[in-house]
Amino acid sequence: MRWVALLVVLVLLGAALGASAGPAPRRGGTLRVGLNADPPNLDPHQSTAAVDRQVFQNLFDKLVDINERLEIVPMLATSWQITDGGRTYTFRLRPNVVFHDGTPFNAEAVKYNFERMLDRAFGSPRFSEVNLVTGVQVVDDLTVRITLEKPYSPFLAVLSDRAGMMVSPTAARRLGKDLARQPVGSGPYRFVEKRPQERIVLERFDRHWDRNAGFVQQIVYRPFTDENARLANLRAGELDIIDQVAPTEVPRLKADRSLVLRERSGLGWQGMWLQVQEGIFKSVALRQAVNAAIDRRTLVRVVFGETAEPANGPFPPGMFTYDIPQNSRIPERNLDLARAKLREGGQPTGFAFTLKVTPGRTPQQVAQVIQSMLAEVGIRVNIEIVEFGALLSQLDAHRFEAALLGWSGRPDPDANIYGFFVTDGGLNNSAYSNPRVDTLLDAARVLTTPDQRRRAYAEIMQILNTELPYLFLWWPKEYKVHSPRLQGFVHVADGMMRFRHVWLNP
Repeated sequence: MRWVALLVVLVLLGAALGASAGPAPRRGGTLRVGLNADPPNLDPHQSTAAVDRQVFQNLFDKLVDINERLEIVPMLATSWQITDGGRTYTFRLRPNVVFHDGTPFNAEAVKYNFERMLDRAFGSPRFSEVNLVTGVQVVDDLTVRITLEKPYSPFLAVLSDRAGMMVSPTAARRLGKDLARQPVGSGPYRFVEKRPQERIVLERFDRHWDRNAGFVQQIVYRPFTDENARLANLRAGELDIIDQVAPTEVPRLKADRSLVLRERSGLGWQGMWLQVQEGIFKSVALRQAVNAAIDRRTLVRVVFGETAEPANGPFPPGMFTYDIPQNSRIPERNLDLARAKLREGGQPTGFAFTLKVTPGRTPQQVAQVIQSMLAEVGIRVNIEIVEFGALLSQLDAHRFEAALLGWSGRPDPDANIYGFFVTDGGLNNSAYSNPRVDTLLDAARVLTTPDQRRRAYAEIMQILNTELPYLFLWWPKEYKVHSPRLQGFVHVADGMMRFRHVWLNP
């Protein structure tokens, strides 16, 4: 039996508030946030975009969260007990919590949220994250018991993100999928409005359970797909913090004392999706040809410099699965192999395909470097720029040949691989399917020791590095840049901007 006491959250709060020396926290003001894209979906149970999660951190409460050390800490659940060999989780819930519509948060609300994610007709991308849940029992108003089909090592980590975000059952029943346009959570800030491609406005929720949260009165998120424009607005005092920065700016920002640069090893991966269900990349040999023609080290050096590392898998440095050779060993460029694979795939003189990328200088630079590398073996890359939300829709529907898009990462390895490569996974954009990979992915969720899980992931990566439904190309470092007037900000490796305990100096 293991109970996590409420004391942990008090220690966390004290650490967060003590993380930045200076004047005592002050209330009021508007925090202006520059995002790299316009968040396309504000329903956590429908969202697939990392940028959505930036808004979610302050709009929704979760059952649990992670701290700066990537440890699981209480939030809506104040403690939990794990029994039955890891198959049963009993959560004690925080009292006196209300959603932004005034309705109560309780065990019935938790039950409803899980049923919503598990409803196949609803089509939640969270389904593959929680599909081992076989029952949710309301023990009493503030106790809920969740039963799993089998032990599931990443379960608490899963609940520290969108699957653990609780929406108002009353609002969700009334709005259905329209909740994405009128989100109702229980976080320290409530939704006010969204003007597409212009701004999202949140306002302090006065009835939030944490009286030490919500120092800032209002948060305004503004999308900037151009890295230069985002940074220029920060420098001009039009923004207080930005979520991404162009790699070329990092050396200058390190020497700029007018701004605060935060750097951490990240949890995410980036690379190229290949649609393997039909079309040119149905051929494994042609996927292998593209992979062999790309020089990952040169790509990172040219585009990212010191701000990223070459990748060959979904587990970046710092994750306990990083040292799996099939993940950490970076393949050398091999043009002879690429040409041999072109012949094997029936395209000895090369072929053409369209690579879709989001707006912005960095993704276009990456695409151009790849275009140049592949041209050396006769592979012609047509670059198509697609608005971020539209690209997500095309990936979901498998309407693409290749697409440059990655994942922001999670603290447990399962969330960096499972939904992307399990058959019919909610994030399986390539339409990839391999029964052996499915078996191993499921096994890795049940195994409990790091060594056991590493062995399962090693075999998975051996298969993925042969069949190549996705080309892992680089692991980005995690950066945030903000004005010195923003106080109390804690930079967590998941890249999410948590503003619960920040404040603004004049």
